[in-house]
Amino acid sequence: MTSEQLVYIFLSGLLFSVIGYAIATVFYRTKLNSLNADNNSLINEAKAKADKIIKDAELFSKEDSLRRKEDLNKSFENIRLDLRDQEKRLEKREDAIEDKARDMLKRERLTEVLQNQLQDRKNETEVKNKKFAEILEKQEKRLLDISGISRDLAEKMLFENLERTLSKQVADKLKKHDDHLKDSAKESARKILAMAVQRYASQHSVESTVSTVDIPNDDIKGRIIGREGRNIRTFQNVTGVDLIVDDTPGVVVVSAFDSVRREIARLSLLKLIQDGRIHPTKIEEVVKESQEEMEKHIMEVGREALNEVGMGPLNDKLVQLLGRLKFRTSYSQNVLRHSIEVAFLAGMLADELGLDGRLARKCGLLHDIGKAADHEMEGGHPKIGAELARKYGESNPDVLHAIAGHHDDITVDHIYTVLVATADAISAARPGARRETLEKYVKRLEELEAIACGFPDVEQAFAIQAGRELRVIASAARTTDEQAIKTCHDIARAIEDQMNYPGEIKVTVIRELRVVDVAK
Repeated sequence: MTSEQLVYIFLSGLLFSVIGYAIATVFYRTKLNSLNADNNSLINEAKAKADKIIKDAELFSKEDSLRRKEDLNKSFENIRLDLRDQEKRLEKREDAIEDKARDMLKRERLTEVLQNQLQDRKNETEVKNKKFAEILEKQEKRLLDISGISRDLAEKMLFENLERTLSKQVADKLKKHDDHLKDSAKESARKILAMAVQRYASQHSVESTVSTVDIPNDDIKGRIIGREGRNIRTFQNVTGVDLIVDDTPGVVVVSAFDSVRREIARLSLLKLIQDGRIHPTKIEEVVKESQEEMEKHIMEVGREALNEVGMGPLNDKLVQLLGRLKFRTSYSQNVLRHSIEVAFLAGMLADELGLDGRLARKCGLLHDIGKAADHEMEGGHPKIGAELARKYGESNPDVLHAIAGHHDDITVDHIYTVLVATADAISAARPGARRETLEKYVKRLEELEAIACGFPDVEQAFAIQAGRELRVIASAARTTDEQAIKTCHDIARAIEDQMNYPGEIKVTVIRELRVVDVAK
């Protein structure tokens, strides 16, 4: 390419650049003018809107200021009214205080006047009392001179007359007091006890220390005895009971104080009679089998007792001891049935008093557990029972205390022990529960009559209704009707203090006047 061509191209490019710049400049100026026009219109519109907003704001602020001013005026007016009301109330209070002050001043003056009057009357009274004392002293001296008795004797006669006069009132008050106590205390106590007794009913059977076994014929007696008595000796040695084979037809008697051994011996003898083979080896085999069956039966009886009372599981040894109580009697009362009854009664009493009925039933069921082993350990059954229960896992202090203290062998400081002792007394004292020996029965009647005869006004006393009632004959010459009431009360309290007895004893005092004359 030549230099001319290059110059041409350069000039052409320069020309086009100048033309493009000119065109761009014209376009820019045109656009700038258009934008300036638009900006001016926008500025004018914005100024118009701003003026409108400023006017609206000024108008709103004026209205708001007027509204606030009205609200403030109202508030100030309400405050002024409240202040006026308070001023009026304060004025009234000030008036009332002034009135009270005037009243207080008047009362003080009146009190001073009354005090002065009282002081004057007191002085007058003292003067009169002195005069009366002097007159009374003169009258007493004159009365003593006229009557011819000493002052001490006169006072004694006066007090005796006063005592006779007030004895009836004292007896009436004493009777009312006793009636009130009986109506209030016995009503609630009897209600709770009666409800507990009525809600529970149990069956008891009277047991003895002997069991009879029926035999098909008297020929079997010889086989029971065996050659030279070896069978009966083996039987007695293995079972630990006495087997009585006498002339009584159709029966053989098993005798033992241990009811479990007696029952094992009875079952063994029945099996031997049914089997027909009676010899020492067979006897030992049958007795061992019966012992195993008895152990199972005792465990079942113990578990049934737990289920009946509604208790949870116990140590197997305690369950076994509980089952053994079925074969133990106390005053001919079955100990297991007695324990179940005490459990239910104690639980019902606890429920009535708002205590834990389940815990009370447990205490009642285990309270005589020591009787299952009292022939094997030394001590009373409460102590033995508490030791056994503690040994076999019972840790509740209420249960242990109820077992050890239900006969007051220790200090009673647990409420459940009191409930168990109460239920125990109810179960033992109800009609038909136990049998007393003749000696104990007669001794209790004699003690009742002796307590009554110990009072100086009593001539005779008779215990009736099996010791449930005491009839007392008081001397009509030495007592009055009012004194008979007091004597009856004193005899009842003496019986409570000096005797232990189940239930209640009714005391009846009869003041009898006998008049005897002879027709000639």
